[in-house]
Amino acid sequence: MKPLTIVTPYSAGPSFEKTLLPLTRSDLVENVMIVSPEPVHFKPEKCHVFVGGPLTSYETLNPILTGMQTEYFVLLRGSKQISIEPKALEKILWKAESTKAGLIFTDFYDENERWKTFHPLIDYQAGSIRDDFDFGSIMLFSVAAVKEALEEYGPTRRVKFAGLYDLRLRVSIDHSIHHFQEPLYSVTGIDEPLGGEEIFTYVDPRNEVVQKEMEGVFTDYLKTIEAYLPAHLLREVEPTSESFAVEASVVIPVRNRKETISEAVGSALSQETNFPYNVIVVDNHSWDGTTLILSNLARRHPSLKHHIPKRTDLGIGGCWNEALQHEACGRYAVQLDSDDLYSGVWALQKMVDRFRESNYAMVIGSYTLVDSSLEEIPPGLIDHHEWTDENGHNNALRINGLGAPRAFNTDLMRKIGFLNVSYGEDYAAALRVCREYRIGRVYESLYLCRRWPGNTDAALSIEELNRNNAFKDEIRTTEILARKKIVRRTAHGHRVSP
Repeated sequence: MKPLTIVTPYSAGPSFEKTLLPLTRSDLVENVMIVSPEPVHFKPEKCHVFVGGPLTSYETLNPILTGMQTEYFVLLRGSKQISIEPKALEKILWKAESTKAGLIFTDFYDENERWKTFHPLIDYQAGSIRDDFDFGSIMLFSVAAVKEALEEYGPTRRVKFAGLYDLRLRVSIDHSIHHFQEPLYSVTGIDEPLGGEEIFTYVDPRNEVVQKEMEGVFTDYLKTIEAYLPAHLLREVEPTSESFAVEASVVIPVRNRKETISEAVGSALSQETNFPYNVIVVDNHSWDGTTLILSNLARRHPSLKHHIPKRTDLGIGGCWNEALQHEACGRYAVQLDSDDLYSGVWALQKMVDRFRESNYAMVIGSYTLVDSSLEEIPPGLIDHHEWTDENGHNNALRINGLGAPRAFNTDLMRKIGFLNVSYGEDYAAALRVCREYRIGRVYESLYLCRRWPGNTDAALSIEELNRNNAFKDEIRTTEILARKKIVRRTAHGHRVSP
């Protein structure tokens, strides 16, 4: 018996044939299983057609897994042409044997007629639990690890879209997932990068059914690894006796945004409320003229606090800490980015009203995506209506963000603080808060999120995307460990302390 089975969804066209034919000639490949919704006539040597639904579905995936006879199977993903480097299968098998990993994935090359570019991936860690983790186009599974996972934790869920996600999570519980840091194949015809727009895939209403399946799979996983927090453990914030200068502060960290800062400040100053508020702009040593604009605005508007930190090493999170510790900071600190706007004059009032309904630690509104001319662009309203009080704080670990605008109980956030970074600081803060405290939501659009070339997540390189993704995975790793401690303490009858 040869060690490998190749499993791949069928894709009509020459790229599919060019991918498979070299693999059928390998001495290491026992058979090739082509998954197709209908019979196909492409049947070279070693190829067998499995007629069924998508490979991500239980009805297709479960019989394939339970009937697997080889030691390993290689899953080919995507519809682009994959060209395996010489000796690549041997190298992957050697790595699988030496590491005893449940899953192996490798770096690769992006290739077209004009160029061939190295495409590095990131290491897998405990917090790499999002369903869009990039394994590339080739994943090698240990059949023994798969069968052990299915025997120990049961068959994959009866899902249509989340089967592979379920499988990967189950395998990862007791077996390592190993990143082989060598490019062992090329993917031909890769589209040009979209520059960060994929971050909105999760909240696109067209993906709602898929995401509900992913949430169900992920929730089961958290329960299995004992990191699931029942909603009854969450609590409200204890009232504070501390006095505040105002009820709320709009916080705007800024660096070099002379094109948009006046509009942002104007949007904040135009809010109509039944309580006193101010605007704290933390000017992180701008040099493009932003500082002069803010100085002039502050002279005309006493409620605008133009704060320039003494430190010069601050990220966006560090700027938030400066605002929270400012003597003028209100009871609630409400976000406004320096290139965005509130959608109306009642946005701040609605956020504070939500705080007043219950002693929430944090309130998150909804926003509308717009272009530089403030015209709505797809997917439009981002309201995170999938959030539930019962499971939102758990599902938050799977996704990349909780929404905007974000507002915080100042007294609590002064104790927790933000990470002094300029990416992921808000996500880390939100996860830390919802680990122990209840979060309130506002489901109407309060915020215009402007997509333009100046966005910090626009047109990122692969290296920058990898760095950001690895950092958020690290945040999740830390958070999972913390939540496991809470579950253990609760199981032993100990009070959950702040």
